[in-house]
Amino acid sequence: GDPPAAMRYTEARLARVGELMLADIERQTVDMEATYDGSMQEPAVLPAAFPNLLVNGSSGIAVAMATNIPPHNLGEVVDALVALIDDPSMDVLGLMEHIKGPDFPTGGVILGRAGFQSAYHTGRGKIIVRARASVERAQRSGKDRIVVTEIPFQVNKSRLLESIADLVRQKRIEGVADLRDESDRDGMRIVVELKRGELAQVVLNQLYKHTSMQETFGAIMLALVNNRPVVMGLKDMLLRYLDHRREIVRRRTLFELTRAEDRAHVLEGLMVAVDRIDEVVTLIRKSKNVEEARTGLVRKFGLTEAQARAILDMRLHRLTGLERDKLLEDHKELVARIKQLKRILSSEKNILAEVEKELLEIKEKHANARRTEILTEAGEFELEDLIADEDMAVSISHTGYIKRIPVSTYRKQRRGGKGVTGMGTKEEDFVEHLLIASTHQYLLFFTDRGRVHWLKVHQVPRAGRVAKGRAIVNLLHVDKDESLTAFLSVREFKEGKYVFMATERGVVKRTALTAFRHPRRGGIMAILLDEGDRLIETLMTDGESPVILATEQGQAIRFAESDVRAMGRATRGVRGISLAKGDRVVDMAVPRDDETVLGVTENGYGKRTRVSEYRLQKRGGRGIINIKTSKRNGRVVAVKPVRDIHELVIMTARGMVIRSPVKEISVIGRNTQGVRLISLHKGDKVVGVAIVTPEEEKPAPQEPESTGDKQEKGD
Repeated sequence: GDPPAAMRYTEARLARVGELMLADIERQTVDMEATYDGSMQEPAVLPAAFPNLLVNGSSGIAVAMATNIPPHNLGEVVDALVALIDDPSMDVLGLMEHIKGPDFPTGGVILGRAGFQSAYHTGRGKIIVRARASVERAQRSGKDRIVVTEIPFQVNKSRLLESIADLVRQKRIEGVADLRDESDRDGMRIVVELKRGELAQVVLNQLYKHTSMQETFGAIMLALVNNRPVVMGLKDMLLRYLDHRREIVRRRTLFELTRAEDRAHVLEGLMVAVDRIDEVVTLIRKSKNVEEARTGLVRKFGLTEAQARAILDMRLHRLTGLERDKLLEDHKELVARIKQLKRILSSEKNILAEVEKELLEIKEKHANARRTEILTEAGEFELEDLIADEDMAVSISHTGYIKRIPVSTYRKQRRGGKGVTGMGTKEEDFVEHLLIASTHQYLLFFTDRGRVHWLKVHQVPRAGRVAKGRAIVNLLHVDKDESLTAFLSVREFKEGKYVFMATERGVVKRTALTAFRHPRRGGIMAILLDEGDRLIETLMTDGESPVILATEQGQAIRFAESDVRAMGRATRGVRGISLAKGDRVVDMAVPRDDETVLGVTENGYGKRTRVSEYRLQKRGGRGIINIKTSKRNGRVVAVKPVRDIHELVIMTARGMVIRSPVKEISVIGRNTQGVRLISLHKGDKVVGVAIVTPEEEKPAPQEPESTGDKQEKGD
């Protein structure tokens, strides 16, 4: 509810609590003691009709000890007390079948049960409370908006709005277009308008992380027991309340019994007077004063002093027959009440039954529905919750600079275009690697010496198109004589997945992905290499996929992955392809039957070939021609499995990048030279190739179509 409603609700509840307490205090249910100045008397303890500490909560500090008890639902607490009366051996878990958890008057959502379960067992716990928010989409603008209808307990709405506005101004929270307070008498409504295209869940997570829309309530269930502060669990607190309430009911019942017996005694005297009214009147008329009349009544009729005083105080209208009948009826009711009160006092069981009956009456009259929702999952945020899950192009230069940039930055062009600048480099530096990965994925960095290091994609510095990025040595602990040669993006280290590795000299190796799930600061060994060999590529496989190895001079071999048995990390591997003199492996691919194999050369040419044209061979052979290498084409740079829906991202040594649809590249035979994919400046060459699966998006404005080379076949 909104603060005004919550305030009215609290005031009404406190008024009812006060009435119940005053009624019991007047019945001598608690001891009285002098105030600090001795001028007045006050109750030593308060006679709570229900466990006020649990229901309304308490927060404060004194004598260097703090208490912070969260409020609870009255109906749930009563149900737990009734269950405990029926079964005193019930444990905390049994009580939690009735008390689901704290229930704050401002509503909200409790994340996870561990916090209040700890408080219920030990008296201390951390309860994560989150605002209730939903995401709406504006019909006219199509923008998303976050609507907050409930906030955590004791959070000030005005301060919350100020903090959100400050964070937006400081750009710690991005994507917010407007902030409004639309609260009214019907309830709270805070509206956070988002910019077009922003991910509402990411912004909402940022609000939870950086503002009081998510708070931790540190529960300390401390109360005074016999004037001593004691931290109690849930059962201990309920048992102590039952002990307290049992004593209150016992003393109140004894007080009421005494009053009822005194009243019955007086009524018995009045009935004697009414029955012998003429004698009573004559005695009173003959008496000289009140004292003589009282003494005469006691002596003649066998009455007590109290009965005699009551007769003398009696009004004349009580002498009517109707009043006599009323006296008889009142006496009869008092006798029944006395019997009932004596029955209650006759055993502890009867006193507890009375406690239970009164609690159920309070529940029926004052209980209301639960306001706070409890979610099972804990509310701790991982960093990924605050970061949009989007594809990034991660580029690495020859001298070891790395950066990431959204794939959407590179506009689509037709094949053969000149591209746009994708990374600024020094004259002696050039881009060597390009990788497409999601911000929530791990990047596994494999070095030429066969070691592997970990890094999350979002930990890679984000930079503009022309920025050179940041030195990898500042992010990873790579030895000076090592260089990064292969990369793998992984979301989860699942069973049944493998890391397939290939070296420059044609050695291959297959290792279970789970073997790489425990990173170390200095990296771990992935493969043992022969002298002079280098690890050049890694892929994730399922253990059943045919593998293609491609060489710099245009050869390729396709063999079954099962030909390579799975091995541990610190092993060498087996031969995958036999190389001609001066040749080396440059890339590896695991294409599916419905894909084509894209080959790209350093001079910007490439082609696609059907997978069926690569016959399956035994590993270790010389392979077949993959693409015709020539002076025009240059050496092979990359071989990638692609489909028509894919897009191709090519990066050159001077940092130029082009992104174009794969479907514009013709599918032709193996022994061909291909078509122009990018127009290179003099002295530039292709160094990186990556494949992107685009999301559904509106067609981007295209550059004027470039005149690319027509398809050319080799001799």
